[in-house]
This record gives sequence, C-alpha cells and structure tokens, in this order.
Amino acid sequence: MEMPSFWSGWISILSLFTIALVSVILYFSNKDNPETLGKPTGHDYDGIQEYDNALPKWWVVMYVASIIFALGYLVMYPGLGNWKGVFGWTQVGQYEEEVAQAEHKYGPIYARFGKMPIEEVAKDPKAMRIAQRLFIDNCSLCHGSDARGNHGFPNLTDNDWLYGGSPEEIKTTITHGRQGAMPAWNAKLSDESIDNVTQYVMSLGGREADNSKTEAGSKVFKDNCALCHTAEGTGNKMFGAPNLTDKIWLYGGAESQIKQTIRYGRNGHMPAQKESLTADKIHLLSGYVYSLSM
Repeated sequence: MEMPSFWSGWISILSLFTIALVSVILYFSNKDNPETLGKPTGHDYDGIQEYDNALPKWWVVMYVASIIFALGYLVMYPGLGNWKGVFGWTQVGQYEEEVAQAEHKYGPIYARFGKMPIEEVAKDPKAMRIAQRLFIDNCSLCHGSDARGNHGFPNLTDNDWLYGGSPEEIKTTITHGRQGAMPAWNAKLSDESIDNVTQYVMSLGGREADNSKTEAGSKVFKDNCALCHTAEGTGNKMFGAPNLTDKIWLYGGAESQIKQTIRYGRNGHMPAQKESLTADKIHLLSGYVYSLSM
C-alpha cells in the first residue's frame, strides 16, 4: 500500500521545516562579528576559555552540501503529497517490480508442482525444500518454524485436525482461512454451572475430575455444548469444534484454562492466503503441511 497523502505531506512539511530551521541556524552561526571575532566570550570551563572563532569552512561546506542533498532528494523521490519524483519511483513500485521479476523466474517451477497431486508434491524432495521456505515465510510466526504450534495455534505435525486433514481440506483451510467461534458462556451460565461442566469436560478425556459435579455438568454440556462438540464430546469438524475426549488442547487443558475457555470463549483466526499467495504456491504449501503428518 502507498502511504496516505496526509502522512506523506506531513513528513514532507516536517522535513522542509527542519531543513529551513537548520539553514537559519547555520546562517546566523556563520556570521562573523568583527568586534568579537577571535576574542574570549567570557565563558570559562575548568580553566578552558571559549573564543568567538569562525566556523570551520569544511564544516560549513558539509552542512550546505547536506541541505542541498536533502532538497534534491525531496524533489527526485516521493515525499511531497502524491508527488512521485522526477524518476517516478515509489517503494511500492519497486516492490511490485521485484515481485514480477521473481514470478517470471520461478513461476514455471511453481506451475509444474501446481499440476501435480498434493500427495505427490508431499513426496517430492525438491518441492518440499521450496515449500518449507514458503511455510517459514508465511506460517511460522503462528505455527512455529517446526510447525508444532504456539499457544492457541494448532500443531501441524500430528493427526488432530479441527477442519479435516485431507489434502483438499488442508488446501481449503490455507486458501480461505478459518474463523474459530467458541462462544462465551459467562452471561448465560452461572459460576456453578461453569464449574460443573468444566469437571465434566475433564472427565471426557479420562482426567481426574470431581465426580460430585460431573453428573450436573453432563446435563449442562448436553444442553449447551453438544450441538458443536457432539453428545460424546468428539467434536465436529464442520464447525471446527475440537475433540474433547483426547489430551490435545489449543489453549491448555488445565482446569483453570478450560474454565477460562468456557467462561469467555475463543475466537482463533486463521487468515486466508489467497490474496497474498498464488494458487501454485498454496498448492505447494498444502503439500508441505500434508507431509508433516504423513
């Protein structure tokens, strides 16, 4: 995106004001007063006297050269509102030019892998080396460079998939993104009900739970949670609702963490990559993610 005109103009005005201020200070600092030139100013610092001497010529020349350079830079390159400079250069234009050059050079390679089935791409060593770089550049911030996920972001190296782990399902997730929608229940459920259903959820995965609360929690679960997580708690990939009967937890499986999730909900967001990556790159990336859990 190009810089908005307001900020571009503001930076230009600020730059011109600074250049003008420096020029004024230089002008008055460089004026010699015959009456005081070469004489002590009366300032004394630990026995060292300050004299009213002329500014060194080389120093003045350097300052003037810097001012001329700054003014020339503002004219030749963008900065004055929507002015693009005498060369027509913009950082966005340079970026797009470099991207076009890269696509011209590497596009045929991506296209060749884009025609292969994802299962075959996942077994091709050269494709995987390229796809790994795509993953690190676009996915590692959330999923980690080893793809094992960070807190709140799924581990891609196991076989637990919220929305399905087939090649096409993975490709759909990368292409269009996903939006988690675990609602907050603090407004509808009492603290007692949240405590009871927390104990029930813990019992689903075979964890130690307060048996005096699980029966009441089971009713709360069936009335409010079973629609997405199923009556058995095994989850529904249509909604991206996780399986609660295993020991895999995106946001932590401790009692306090489960209670936090129920009380305030979760809204994990997987951004769509269709705007930032070409279809062939997404195809390669899908093969890489698929290979991680093969």
